[in-house]
Amino acid sequence: MHFKSLKTDSKRSILKSLNMEGLQLKNLDRIPGLYVNLEINCLYLTMLLDNKTVVGYQEIKLDSLDQSINPSDCCYGIACVPPFISNPSQSAIIVDDFKHLLVLTGRHLFHHIICLPHGLRKLPQELLPSLEHFKKLILWFGNDQIAWNSARTFAKKLIENRCYFIRPTDDQPSPYLANKLGLNIEQIIKTADQMVHPSIIQFSTIRKEVLAELQNHDKTLGIKWTKFPVLNKIIGGHRRGELTIITGPTGSGKTTFMSEYSLDLAEQGLPTLWGSFEIRNQRLAKIMLQQFAKEPVHLNLDLFDNLANKFEKLPIYFLTFHGPQPLNMVMDAVVNAVYVHDIGHVVIDNVQFMMGISTKYDMGSERFWQQDSIIAEFRRFATYSNCHVTLVMHPRKEKDVEQLSINSIFGTAKATQEADNVLIIQHKVMESLQIKKYLQISKNRYNGNLGLMPLEFNKHRLSFSQEKD
Repeated sequence: MHFKSLKTDSKRSILKSLNMEGLQLKNLDRIPGLYVNLEINCLYLTMLLDNKTVVGYQEIKLDSLDQSINPSDCCYGIACVPPFISNPSQSAIIVDDFKHLLVLTGRHLFHHIICLPHGLRKLPQELLPSLEHFKKLILWFGNDQIAWNSARTFAKKLIENRCYFIRPTDDQPSPYLANKLGLNIEQIIKTADQMVHPSIIQFSTIRKEVLAELQNHDKTLGIKWTKFPVLNKIIGGHRRGELTIITGPTGSGKTTFMSEYSLDLAEQGLPTLWGSFEIRNQRLAKIMLQQFAKEPVHLNLDLFDNLANKFEKLPIYFLTFHGPQPLNMVMDAVVNAVYVHDIGHVVIDNVQFMMGISTKYDMGSERFWQQDSIIAEFRRFATYSNCHVTLVMHPRKEKDVEQLSINSIFGTAKATQEADNVLIIQHKVMESLQIKKYLQISKNRYNGNLGLMPLEFNKHRLSFSQEKD
């Protein structure tokens, strides 16, 4: 049943369930694709392609406020509500949540209200033609770091010079929370700023952004690992726009650790691209699936389909390259993935295999120059694309050296100079001949904290996780 067809008491009951009692009912009646099923207590919002073809819907369960999108991973439509009064300037407010659209539609605004299908997870390029005719786009995604990063990433797709941002400060939360707190939504919309020029700015240009970082200090530390709390204490979190280098002796578990490290972040919604030049994607995916399952999948094959269905929903993508590859070909694929899939973390495992270099032999000056070029290119890419890049690198072959140092990374000093973080997997042979492993944080440009994180390997789960069972 269409929302507009409901009796007034039923409409008010729905708004009460959503904590939106103050909204104007007649305004919500203007939403063309708003439906309700009172038998199962659900509210639906249809998503349209080119404003005419229904390609999916969003759902809110009114008893729990849980939300879902159908189809879950390939909905290429948007929900668009026209302005209360004619809008000759063709401006629109883009939100990432069904509830935000309801709040803004319930106000007398002079903007189109648009809800994206997949929230902050991704902005499919198939949606872009539906947004081309708008001259001004205001992105209002909330006040956490993930929302802010997504706004900047999406703006690159939407053409930056027509994009404006609601800066994430304490007094400018998401539309739903602003309405709940009784804040002046119309005034918040007026504070939307155009994206800063990438080359020349003054402090006044970034003043609000600085305030946002000060008010959200803990969030600016980055996404926290759930499996490695010690790493959170030292580094703070995983931040976009940084370059991380990880090294360790052959067979120390660099790939296995990076698999779990990146899987942890992907499970929290960070779109991740893996470039595995050393081992096949099938083998890498097998490792990840066992870490995801927390048990040997080959001993529980009856669980495979259920696990695989859940794993497929994670925002993890794989480059199909293997072995030596030209840098320009790799970068072309990486840049495309960031544009199409809104990638926030790129893992390259490893730089030497990508170049076709064996650390057993002398590289020569030309090979050193080639590696430096790769590192410089990924450094520029990380900064410009606001994407975190992790490069796995081999150490030098050093005789009679038990512990590696920041100077042990293969090649010139370019790698460690460009890196924001340098992680080294160390192992120490005890008197009992038992091998103890730990992760050494040897460089941390963000806050300067250095330290050690013990690594206890669980062969049953292929895990270094510090989570307790």
